[in-house]
Amino acid sequence: MSVDDTGSGTDAHGRVDPPRPSASFERGDAHDADSGEDPLALRLEALILGAERRYTPFQAARSAGVSMELASRFWRAMGFADIGQAKALTEADVLALRRLAGLVEAGLLSEAMAVQVARSTGQTTARLAEWQIDSFLEGLTEPPEPGMTRTEVTYPIIELLLPELEEFLVYVWRRQLAASAGRVIQAADDEEMVDRRLAVGFADLVGFTRLTRRLEEEELGELVEAFETTAADLVAARGGRLVKTLGDEVLYAADDAGVAAEIALLLVETMANDDTMPELRVGIAFGTVTTRMGDVFGTTVNLASRLTSIAPRDAVLVDSAFAEELIRTGEAPASEAEAAEAAAAAEKEGEEPPTYRFALQPMWQRPVRGLGVVEPWLLTRREGTA
Repeated sequence: MSVDDTGSGTDAHGRVDPPRPSASFERGDAHDADSGEDPLALRLEALILGAERRYTPFQAARSAGVSMELASRFWRAMGFADIGQAKALTEADVLALRRLAGLVEAGLLSEAMAVQVARSTGQTTARLAEWQIDSFLEGLTEPPEPGMTRTEVTYPIIELLLPELEEFLVYVWRRQLAASAGRVIQAADDEEMVDRRLAVGFADLVGFTRLTRRLEEEELGELVEAFETTAADLVAARGGRLVKTLGDEVLYAADDAGVAAEIALLLVETMANDDTMPELRVGIAFGTVTTRMGDVFGTTVNLASRLTSIAPRDAVLVDSAFAEELIRTGEAPASEAEAAEAAAAAEKEGEEPPTYRFALQPMWQRPVRGLGVVEPWLLTRREGTA
């Protein structure tokens, strides 16, 4: 293990050890006071980062063996503001630069891909960190005594929680990575790994703009959190993937049309049974989807969004490709007349009639901006299948 003059170091695996407390660390040194920054805030930063400030961006880039230009690209991609040449970076920042650059040098990642890795990681963890501070720590850091600052209360709490939260984050990431890798391996060919045929669904709260004018901020936040939590739980439990949440709207995807249909109907039914929630409308489309950085793009996604905007309240509209996929897989009959004929034929032969989970009703064709004329289908449950 190597140890620098701050008392921190790296072990054989390249991990940065937390700095050993020192007198200046406990009280905040004169440089911190001169900089105008709160010494307690600097202590908290050092605790979380596992090291004290030591490098300017130029020094960090030189120590990591990368160009200043590439270091700046990585830094911005991770979502951090330019800091000029302030001495604000730590040994951990140098190690991160060195690792990303090493992946490029080894040929495991292109430079563009390394920047994309930095950006996707930064965007994902930024939202996680904001949520944890705003929603989780806020309720735990009310000063127990007058005169105590929030930072003074936060420090010991973070000191206790940090290692546990870090371990949990790594565990969840590995689980998600395993699940995502499994989906890719099951793809039919290399092209399908990037451009895949998926069912994509949007679920949108009706009248959300009006609610923002009527509800207090705290009430609105609780409603959005309840909606997102309910949607995330239902999507995950049924085997779908929550792509993103947009306050009053969630976007999810599923490899199987039947799974996507079940999720959509469950969302509508669950919200309809909750008097505190607005009505919901859902649009689903099936087709080729491009996946990038955990998000989905393409005409199929745009069509699902448009179907959501024209869907009736507490109802699910799907496109013709999605309807055809449900019919092909035996999840829904092409028509009720066909279902009746199949049941009669089965009864005549002394066989069990086919069972369908869903019903499809063709709606009026209509032009959709940017997508031409589409034929929506109203998706419902067949009686006795709830």
